[in-house]
Amino acid sequence: MSLGDVTAMRARDHGIVIGTGTPGSHNAITDVAGVRVGHTTLIHGDGARVVGQGPVRTGVTVVLPHGGSAFDEPVYAGYHWLNGNGEITGMAFLDEFGILGSPIGLTNTASVGVVRDALVEIEVASLGKGRQAWSLPVVGETWDGTLNDIDGRHVRTEHVKAAYHAASTGPVAEGGVGGGTGMICHGFKGGIGTASRVLGEEDGGYTVGVLVQANHGARERLTVNGVPVGRGLDDVPRPTPPKFEGAGSIIAIVATDAPLLPHQCRRLAQRAGLGVARTGGAGENSSGDGFLCFSTANRNLPANVLDADPPRTFDVTVLADDHIDPLFYAVIEATEEAIVNALVAGQTMTGADGVTVHGLEGKRLAELVR
Repeated sequence: MSLGDVTAMRARDHGIVIGTGTPGSHNAITDVAGVRVGHTTLIHGDGARVVGQGPVRTGVTVVLPHGGSAFDEPVYAGYHWLNGNGEITGMAFLDEFGILGSPIGLTNTASVGVVRDALVEIEVASLGKGRQAWSLPVVGETWDGTLNDIDGRHVRTEHVKAAYHAASTGPVAEGGVGGGTGMICHGFKGGIGTASRVLGEEDGGYTVGVLVQANHGARERLTVNGVPVGRGLDDVPRPTPPKFEGAGSIIAIVATDAPLLPHQCRRLAQRAGLGVARTGGAGENSSGDGFLCFSTANRNLPANVLDADPPRTFDVTVLADDHIDPLFYAVIEATEEAIVNALVAGQTMTGADGVTVHGLEGKRLAELVR
């Protein structure tokens, strides 16, 4: 088990600059003040797949929306599905009330339940004696069954708790870490990627950060900065069986400190799909493409716990919709760059049944883009 590191090179390290916007100091979702990210990475075993034993190439990522407790201090949020062949738990509640009242977990398809239950345990412990929890945690998934013994369900409660307690601000480990450990993107090793944009003062000076778990896309459609680079990479061996290429999913988490209402968060989440499209994603029939956005402003929302004594009314600050376009552009660019960062950070991995998925060499990608 590993909690992840931040040593992988990124797109900008190779001279690949996406768009014209300005990234934050870490070029990560954690540039939104208070947002924290933690990973637990599970890699062990080689050879033939034995369900319940391995090989294991999986993990869990936890995103905390601010520096306090998400259970006691919910935030406004919204979501959008590009294609619904996937799962993000808690969306009925989020759709009805427009608030996120838990951390966000990311993992593989078969481990959604254990991650959800572990987040409930974390909430119960955080509330302490005498307080009763009421929780509908948010957990998203993508399928890592090509490289991982996914039916063995190797993610455990202790792994979720480790990721939660390891969550921190600052640089974010990318590629084959956490929930992205066994993921494949556009026929190359994929996984976790992140990026951010900071608006100019004339547009409010707000920050937008995006984190993706990228497990989607076909190689021939891969596009970076408008260049169809996937067509120039046919010599790199493809993962087997090839029928799974383009059949995966992507989850994108968008964070911003702009003061948005739930319907505005949903509109930002929707624009993450345009960033996916710019890299060649198409929301294919067998792909689950779900995007969630939350705003860290308006931290005075009533607590989503049973013993809360909410006020009858409370004040919020809201950005006028006429000024929202720069946030849209920031989401699109940051999503595109986050996907490219996931690809560049992804290292060649051999998993269950000896299947090998090759990493995309950043230097070569930069040459194709140029």
